[in-house]
Amino acid sequence: MIIVVVLISSIIYLAPVDPTRLTFGQRSDTTTVEAKKEALGLNLPLHQQLYLYLKDISPISIDSKNKLSNNPYKGISLIDINDNKSLLLKRPYFRESFQTGNEVSDMLKSAIPRTILLALLAFVIATVIGILFGLIAALKKGSFLDNAIVSFSILGYSVPSYVSAILLALVFGYWLNDLTGLNIQGGIIEMNDLGEERFVFKNLILPSIALGIRPLAVVAQLSRSAFLDVLNQDFVRTAKAKGLLFTNVIRKHVFRNSMNPVVSAVSGWMASLLAGAFFVENVFNYKGLGQLTVTALINYDIPVVLACVVFTSVVFIGINILVDIIYKLLDPKIKLS
Repeated sequence: MIIVVVLISSIIYLAPVDPTRLTFGQRSDTTTVEAKKEALGLNLPLHQQLYLYLKDISPISIDSKNKLSNNPYKGISLIDINDNKSLLLKRPYFRESFQTGNEVSDMLKSAIPRTILLALLAFVIATVIGILFGLIAALKKGSFLDNAIVSFSILGYSVPSYVSAILLALVFGYWLNDLTGLNIQGGIIEMNDLGEERFVFKNLILPSIALGIRPLAVVAQLSRSAFLDVLNQDFVRTAKAKGLLFTNVIRKHVFRNSMNPVVSAVSGWMASLLAGAFFVENVFNYKGLGQLTVTALINYDIPVVLACVVFTSVVFIGINILVDIIYKLLDPKIKLS
């Protein structure tokens, strides 16, 4: 995880962008530009700049205790190394936006919960409906229902998320707006006529469906194949021969033994949903991590881009580690060692 995050941060940090010109404009005087570069540490050699940035975003560093008294570096001292240095556990500091001057951490605090909520709802839709479709298709193999589900899965996987988002917004947010009451665009937090913030759940529905269609298609196909494979196993036929209720056979024998490939696909898509949100959020003007990242890319706001990419990378890797543990829980034959 550490190596991947360091490599990703290094590559983006090397982007040929002059933040002082972005901050003050192209006509700013040389003295002002040089003063800003010195304040940002951009007058240092590139490898030193990169080292200081990685030190800022690391939750653990060796530094002076006095640094914790500065507002960006909130944390605690773990171990005193000498009179001047200590091992610090601190809040990652992503510095300030080149465009707005606001702390990037504050921008992330506002955007991340909205994207996580969107991704979780899309994840639930994809997992629950996908497994249900796969089970129905497996039990009705060769029927019209099976063919319809397989066709839907192929179509759903073939259409990019942003195309699904545009079609859903057009059909259900515009043409059928009187019937559905859903908006073409809008965030989860909106301002009412009195200037008060209010939670608008309906603005989550279309983005979460658009984001969940592709993983739903994958889960449906994989679960169908897994269920068909397990249904033909000897232990399932034995369970049926013993007179167990069909629902118990499905729940205790078929379902659990079919979940490993499904869990693998679902886990991969859970992380990918954050990447898919980058496009879907822009279609629906949903102010989350995706829209924040795209806006920062357009404006060459490197600190914001770095923070968003580092967060997404950590989520990807963390989910993959969690999946390895879930494999062990589902299949006792797998050893974590």
